[in-house]
Order: sequence, then structure tokens, then C-alpha cells
Amino acid sequence: MLAPNPPVADTPIVPTPAAAVSAQANNGFQTPAAGPVAAKAGVTAPGVTTPMAWILLLILATIWGTSFILMKKGLVVFSAMELGATRVSVAALLLLPFALRHVSTVERSRFKWLGLSGVVGTLIPAFLFAYAETKLASGLAGVLNALTVVFTLVVGALLFGQRLTALRVLGIALGLAGTVVMLLLGGSGGTDTPTGEGNAWYGIYILIATIGYGISVNVIKHKLGGMTPMAVTAVLLLLIGGPALAYLLAGTEFLHKLSTVPGAWTAFGYIALLATMSTAVAMVLFNRLIQQSTALFASSSTYLIPVVALAWGALDGEAFNLWHLLGMVIILAGVLIIHRAR
Repeated sequence: MLAPNPPVADTPIVPTPAAAVSAQANNGFQTPAAGPVAAKAGVTAPGVTTPMAWILLLILATIWGTSFILMKKGLVVFSAMELGATRVSVAALLLLPFALRHVSTVERSRFKWLGLSGVVGTLIPAFLFAYAETKLASGLAGVLNALTVVFTLVVGALLFGQRLTALRVLGIALGLAGTVVMLLLGGSGGTDTPTGEGNAWYGIYILIATIGYGISVNVIKHKLGGMTPMAVTAVLLLLIGGPALAYLLAGTEFLHKLSTVPGAWTAFGYIALLATMSTAVAMVLFNRLIQQSTALFASSSTYLIPVVALAWGALDGEAFNLWHLLGMVIILAGVLIIHRAR
């Protein structure tokens, strides 16, 4: 679900981790990762969770949870538009060899769905998350990313005929209620943001991004079944990477800043690390985790990612109050109910 990601996020870039793990746990989705990235649908896992599975889970949660502070560091120099375009461009270039290998095997009728998934589940969220973090604490962005689980279910019910049970409706309601508590009562998390300003309403941009993740997850499940995770991620990045790179080089001050602004290369390094870890590395690890455990176990990362994001935010001086804690607990309770409900 780029997202923070996530996983592609976010979605292959992340972070759209919440999208990947929740879909796998509940519906056997083959997903990218906001946030996170896809795991092969239908992979059977051993019944016993191995120590290696726990290690992989912690590494994945750390990678995805760190995405939000990396965005914040990148925004010190680059604008939200520049950061978003850079993330997508770096990820697309990173997976270009795999895209060229797989693109000829993709059925022509599937390109429109790959394009749709790439735009709503990777390209647009990359900009929305970056814009949100200009005035919203990175730790809170990490918590709100968990709403991907909620909107994956909502989109599935509204557009793809997925069954809604009473418990799942309760989970959706709790997720939205927790968001209200966190943003309206808790606030933006202080003014320790790249712009020096705080505005809790910027959390709405993350809500919109997670709706995009939810659409992407459902499109991949219902329209792109049978494609491998690498093929989905690499080809959709190929489709959106060109426009993102063209915009970055011709429509922004990215190159000028890179050559003239002090600290620009360091900020670019943060963004490149974000794109790299949230795509190729996270994809490999997530697929390995699914093979060594279960999708439900892998979904546990959804609860660890906000903790990691908040820890990084606290170390960077962000404010976190009791309303934020209450909102996070309510959101994650809703996610837990959705995961467990049948």
C-alpha cells in the first residue's frame, strides 16, 4: 500500500502494507504493497510459525513503519510534488528490468486495469501522503495508513459485491470513529513538520489515499488474478513511471535543487531508500513471510507499523497525546475486527 507505505506501499510503493496484509488475511487477495506489495494468492504455508517468520515480520514492520519518517526527511528540501514523483520514478527505474521481462506476457485487456491500479494505488497516494506530511506528524500518518484495511473492505462491498457482515460494519465504523478522535480531538501532532505548521485536516489527504489503496487492492484481486506479484508491481510501475519521471525532470525544480540546495542529496537519499525498501525488498520479504507462516500472521504487521512510525516520530520531536493514543487503539480495534470477522 508507495506508502508509507503501502505498500508500491502502499500498492507497490508505501506504504501500502496494510492493503497487502489485510487483503491476504481476509480474502486471499493478490495485492501490491502501500504500502506495501503482493504475495502470491493461494500459497500454502506451514501450520507452525517459525522463528524466521517472526524475524521477517519484525523486519517488514520496521521497513514499512520507517517509510513515514523518510518522507518527512525528504520534504525538508523537496516539495510534496517533487517527493511523490521521485518515489515513483526511482521505484519504476529499480524494477525496469523485471518490467521489460514481464510486459510481453501480459494480456492486452489487462493493461487498463494495471494502469488504473497504478494511478489510484501508487501514483496519486505518493503525492497525497507527501502533501499530508507537510503539516501532519509522520507518526500519525503511519497510524492513519491502517485505514487501508477499512477502505479495502468498503470498496469491495460497494463495487465488487463483497459480503458485509455486522462485525465488519462494526470494524468500519470503529476505524472511522478512531480517525475522528485522532484528528479532531488529538490534533496534528505539533508543528515539528517540514513546513513548521500543523494542521490536522491534512489527515484527509491520507484518507483519500487509503481509498485509492482500497480500489487498487480490489482491482488486482478481481481483474488481475493469476499474475505474479513481481509482474503486477513492475508492469504497473512501468506504466506510471514514465509520466512521473517526465514531470519530475521537466515540471519541477528537482534538478536545480539537487545541484544547488545544501542537503538536497541527503534528502534524495531518504526518498531513494524509501522507494527501494518499500518495493523490491519488502516484496521479497513479504512473499517469504507468507510462505513460512500464514496470511493472518502476516497481517499482524498492520498493528506493528503504527508503533514503529510513532516511535520514529517521537525520536524526531513529534507530539503524541492521549487522544492520539485513543484514536489509534480504536482504529486498530476496527482493523482487528475486520481481520477476524467472517
